[in-house]
Amino acid sequence: MAKLIIFNKPYKVLSQFTTDSDKPTLADYVSVKQVYPAGRLDFDSEGLLLLTDNGQLQAHISDPRHKLTKTYWVQVEGQATEDHCKQLCRNVELKDGPAAALSCELLAPPQLWDRNPPIRVRQSIPDSWLAITIAEGRNRQVRRMTAAVNLPTLRLVRTQIGEWNLSNLQPGEYRQLRVPSPASNRRPQPGRKTRSKPAKKPD
Repeated sequence: MAKLIIFNKPYKVLSQFTTDSDKPTLADYVSVKQVYPAGRLDFDSEGLLLLTDNGQLQAHISDPRHKLTKTYWVQVEGQATEDHCKQLCRNVELKDGPAAALSCELLAPPQLWDRNPPIRVRQSIPDSWLAITIAEGRNRQVRRMTAAVNLPTLRLVRTQIGEWNLSNLQPGEYRQLRVPSPASNRRPQPGRKTRSKPAKKPD
């Protein structure tokens, strides 16, 4: 059985345990030893990050060949429409090739924690929310996709990877699971939520 950490990464936290800068890292939140990120989440993105002590599981989650789906709630600048969703699902041209969402839906403003600092607000331009699911993991892919349809991303929260989701975890919180190897069909055991130690404040 492998150890799996389901972590709600706060805004502006690095998806790694060490750094040469004064930026907060996973070490400021996750006290479990010998676990490593399975994939990454951008410094300025929030939400679900998985960590494990098992190399096979880490590869299964992070390797694009396995096409594990990832769902994001995306706050964008502008009024998103069904046509935008259709365009995102058909294909948009990015510098590193075309990209398409598996699904895209208009989303009512979700009940989320406050972000600090909050997003920029422009009085004359509305904002809206999308739920976007992809099976790739290119660098800043979702942000580039929404920009390609003239909907710049203001806030990005990853809510699900494969069968794992944030549930009711708050930023900086995590829960542990014991899960079988990727080759097994057994279901993961329920985990318990843990409030992490307070983040260190930069000097």
